[in-house]
Amino acid sequence: MTSPAPAGRSRDAELAARCVQGDRNAQRDLFQLARAAVHHTLFRILGSNQDMEDVLQETFLEVFRSMPRYEARSSLVTWSCAIAAHVALGNLRSRKPPTVELSVELPATTPDAERVTLAREAARRLYAALDRIDPTQRVAFALAVIDERPLQEVAELTGSSLSAVKTQVWRARKELTRLAGRDPVLAAYIADLTDAAGGEV
Repeated sequence: MTSPAPAGRSRDAELAARCVQGDRNAQRDLFQLARAAVHHTLFRILGSNQDMEDVLQETFLEVFRSMPRYEARSSLVTWSCAIAAHVALGNLRSRKPPTVELSVELPATTPDAERVTLAREAARRLYAALDRIDPTQRVAFALAVIDERPLQEVAELTGSSLSAVKTQVWRARKELTRLAGRDPVLAAYIADLTDAAGGEV
């Protein structure tokens, strides 16, 4: 993950300072600047979550609470996404995994509609399986494999070492593969995801 240009760091530092001072316009500007990226990060980790807006609000409350510690080593957007990853991890740790049956019958449809339906069902099964694995491993897998971020970036977003992220992703993939043992739809989807992520993971 590359650092922003000096001018970008300067603008971010200025915006952060205004937020710390309680400038509502600056806080609104930061929210508008980072909202899409933060929502994207949360969605990749948590999936289609009915509490997403609450988690998004919780993330930005934490962003503003943490703002005095911002040192402009990365962009404000990247820094906000790192906080989003930690909030998502806390969200995962605080909830009980639901009991979900991964395999369901798919409706017979036209070929194109069937592909869309199959992809959606595979994604649903993936997030149902992700609910059953260690939250730290889930976050690493979601960012590295589902979102296809470089492992070094995942390490920076999660505050982990590169070797720790590699281990987390490997363990997540191993556990997901085990869970998908009797589910060919999920197994194929996981294989496609890890192939697309390349040799890193």
